[in-house]
Amino acid sequence: MSDKTKKWPDNVPGKYYVDDQCIDCDACRTEAPKNFTRNDAHGFSYVHKQPTTPEEETASKAAMEACPVEAIGQDGE
Repeated sequence: MSDKTKKWPDNVPGKYYVDDQCIDCDACRTEAPKNFTRNDAHGFSYVHKQPTTPEEETASKAAMEACPVEAIGQDGE
């Protein structure tokens, strides 16, 4: 389960975030490429844009469900 106290500082502020459990599997970037991106230097994903449309919200929820290690949360600030 994701932990907002362990989220990457790269995440933009808002509801969705990726924490330090990310294994860089690419699932979130595949499901929601407009909202998730990769930190190439350190090998993890993070939220670079919070969803602003119903389509992005649906894609971000799909990304959260697809995450094999539950590193994506939706209770951020």
